[in-house]
Amino acid sequence: MQLTGSQIIMECLKEQKVEYIFGYPGGQIMPVYNALYDYTDCFKHIRTSHEQGAVHAADGYARSTGKVGVCFATSGPGATNTVTGIATAYMDSVPLVVITGQVPLNMIGKDSFQEVDITGISLPITKHNFFIKNINELAESIRSAFEIAQSGRPGPVLIDVPKNFQIDTTEYVRTEIEKPDTVNKYEKSDLEKIADLINKAKKPVIYAGGGVIISEAADELSKFVKKTQIPVLNTLMGLGSFPRTEKLSLGMIGMHGFREANLAINNSDLILAIGARFSDRVTGDTNRFATKSEVVHIDIDESEISKNVKANYPLIGNIKNILSELIPMVEKRDRVQWIDEILKWKKPQKSESTEFLPENILRVANEVLENDTLVTTEVGQHQMWTAQYWPFIKPRSFMTSGGLGTMGYGFGAAIGTQLGNPERQVLHVAGDGSFRMNLNELATVSHYKLPIITLMMKNDTLGMVRQWQKLFFNKRYSATDISNVIDYVKLADAFGLKGENVYDLDSLKRCLKEASENRKPMLIICHINIDEDVFPIVPPGEAINNQVFE
Repeated sequence: MQLTGSQIIMECLKEQKVEYIFGYPGGQIMPVYNALYDYTDCFKHIRTSHEQGAVHAADGYARSTGKVGVCFATSGPGATNTVTGIATAYMDSVPLVVITGQVPLNMIGKDSFQEVDITGISLPITKHNFFIKNINELAESIRSAFEIAQSGRPGPVLIDVPKNFQIDTTEYVRTEIEKPDTVNKYEKSDLEKIADLINKAKKPVIYAGGGVIISEAADELSKFVKKTQIPVLNTLMGLGSFPRTEKLSLGMIGMHGFREANLAINNSDLILAIGARFSDRVTGDTNRFATKSEVVHIDIDESEISKNVKANYPLIGNIKNILSELIPMVEKRDRVQWIDEILKWKKPQKSESTEFLPENILRVANEVLENDTLVTTEVGQHQMWTAQYWPFIKPRSFMTSGGLGTMGYGFGAAIGTQLGNPERQVLHVAGDGSFRMNLNELATVSHYKLPIITLMMKNDTLGMVRQWQKLFFNKRYSATDISNVIDYVKLADAFGLKGENVYDLDSLKRCLKEASENRKPMLIICHINIDEDVFPIVPPGEAINNQVFE
C-alpha cells in the first residue's frame, strides 16, 4: 500500500510493538506528529518538558523493562538537546531509537533555519545512525535501527529524516520482526578450560557488571554462585544482578566500594569478569590492580577484551548462554576458608541510630517502600550512598548514569521507569544540585499524574565536587556552594505537586507512607549536613586497596 514517510514510521513502530514514544514536537518533525494523530490507539506519546528529559525517559523505560526506548525530536536545537541523553545511553549500553526531523533534502548545506548535522554530531555516541536520502530506504532503516539497538551489546541508534521524505509517498510492505540471534565466538574446549580453572582456584571472585542484567542472566548467575560458592562483587551498573541480601554478595567494588570487596579482588587468584569493562572507577591504578590474579573475561563485546586490563582467558558471547553451559561443568564447592578471610576485612557496621544521616534516610526509605521499589538517581554523593546502602535484590531495579555521570538524568529516567512499570513504586533519589538540572520535568510528572517519590538530599552544595575540593584541593571551595534561594515546597506546589521539608527520620517515614499509600507524586526534601561525605573513597591514581575511610 502507498503511505507517506510519516505513516511508514508509524507502521514500522507498530511492527516493533512499541508502546511508548517520548518526544517533543517541532517544525521539521510536524508531519510525523500529524501522522501520530491517527495512531493514538497504537502508541502512548509522552511529551516531556525538554528533549533531554525525553531521551532520559526513553532510557529509563528501556533499562527497567528490557525493551527498546523510542524518542522523537525536531531538527536543530531539538536534535542537539538529545545529545546528552544519547551519550548517556551509549556509555551504559541502553537500547534506544531516536528519530529526528531534518530540513528538506534540497535545503541541506544552505544554513537553513534549524538545520544541523545531527548524524555527524552523534556519530561518536551512537551504535549506528542513519541519514535518510531516499524514501524507499526509510522502512528498512527503521527495522535495522531496532535490530542494531538491541542486538549484541545494546546501544542507541539515531535516524535523521528530512521533512520531504516524511511527506512523500511510497509502497509499504509489512514485515514480521524476528529477534536477532547472538553469535558466540567460543568452543566447548574453551569452556572446559575455564571450568577447570574455576575448580582449581582457591581464591576466586566474580566481578559482575551491567552485562549480566542486559543479557537477562541473573538467574544463571545465582545458580552458578550457589554451586561454586564464589563471592560476587558488583559494578555500579551491575547492582541487582545478584541479591545484595545474600551472604556471598560483597556489594559494590571500586572508588566507593566496600573494603571487603576491594580487598577480595586484590587478593584473589582468579577473577571471573562477567559483563563488566574494568572501568577506571573500578580498577584505580591498573598497574596495581589484582596483580596476583588470572582474568577470565566473559563479554559479548570483543572490543572490551584486554582494553583496560589484560584478559588471560576471553569468552565472547551471550552471558546467559555461557553461564548455562558452565554450570554443569563446575564442581560444587564450599570455599569456607576464603569467605571467612574476606569477612574479616569487613569494616564494623555503625550501630543503627536515629541521626538524620544519608544511610539512615535510605534505610528508612527501604523499610517503608520495600525491596520491590524501582530506584533512579541523579549523579553525585546521593548516587553513591544509594549504591552503597540500598539492598538491590532484582535486576533492572536501579537506573543510574554510570559511564557518563549525567546530572539531571534521574528525573527523566524515573518518568520512563514509572510508565514502563505502572504497578510498582518508583523512588527518585536526587541531590539539590542535580535536581536543578531538569526540575522542569516536574510538569511532566504532574501532567501525567505519575506517582514518583523524589527523595532530595539537600545540602546546599554540589556535594561530590565539594568533597573532592575538601580532600584533594586544600578546601578551596570554588563555585560549589549553592545559594539557598529556592523554596522547593512552593516550587512543587506551583507544579500542582506536594512537597515537604524533612529534618528527622519520623517525619521522613510519615511522608513516605503517605506518598506510597496514596500513590501520588511527592517531593521530599531531606536537609542534611553540608559536610556529610561518601566513604570509603579511593584517591585518584591510587590502587583500590588504598582507601580513605574518614
